[in-house]
Amino acid sequence: MPNVLLLGGTTEANALARRLAALGIAATLSYAGRTENPRAQPVPVRVGGFGGVAGLTDYLRHHRVTHLVDATHPFAATMSGHAMEAARLAGVPHVALTRRAWQPIAGDRWTRVADIDSAVAALAGPARRIMLALGRTHVAAFGAQPQHHYLLRFVDVPDQPPCLAHHTLIVDRGPFNVTGDSALMQAHAIDLVVCKNAGGSGADAKLNAARNLGLPVLMIDRPAVPRRTECYRPEDVLVWLGHDAEPKAERGV
Repeated sequence: MPNVLLLGGTTEANALARRLAALGIAATLSYAGRTENPRAQPVPVRVGGFGGVAGLTDYLRHHRVTHLVDATHPFAATMSGHAMEAARLAGVPHVALTRRAWQPIAGDRWTRVADIDSAVAALAGPARRIMLALGRTHVAAFGAQPQHHYLLRFVDVPDQPPCLAHHTLIVDRGPFNVTGDSALMQAHAIDLVVCKNAGGSGADAKLNAARNLGLPVLMIDRPAVPRRTECYRPEDVLVWLGHDAEPKAERGV
């Protein structure tokens, strides 16, 4: 039987954990530890880093992991790189459960930038009211453009207030919808949305809202990762593991 290490932190990881549990497949879900109160899971959970490639390689060997699934955020490039190298060193099959990147469609007003630093530089100029839809990891970098008022939305209450001169903080947990995000942007008179190209359908409400309101979006491209085997649905990972995508119902006698 497989013994899966699932690197999580995304809705896709949670969905896969539920399916693995339903099929009786042994799995451990690992969080990096950035979310203080993660959702309850039907499989064992560990929290915290591994100590780089060497630490993850040791974990795979010590815990007799047979399959490594990287379902981290598309911007967790360092962890994804470590996962690929550790899987290679430990001789463990590896797959990424990721999301297809968003692509602009008619009505979108995107400006694309390569990274966080480029996004900060692009905000030079007169004061604006900006929805900074990045979570909390990179907020401090935008202190270099203190003229703006930033709308922040975090999953947890931060230990320290954000170090931005002018900001409004909302603590809320998704999924969000277009109606709610449209109302939020209008209530705060937002005139620019800044976000990462996370992809998928679980976080695109803000993009649809911005399109409907005619607002520009500063879109941060994903970091590059080496070529790897990728799946885009939890069901596809189950097939990769050699299992049916749905648990079989018992037949009546």
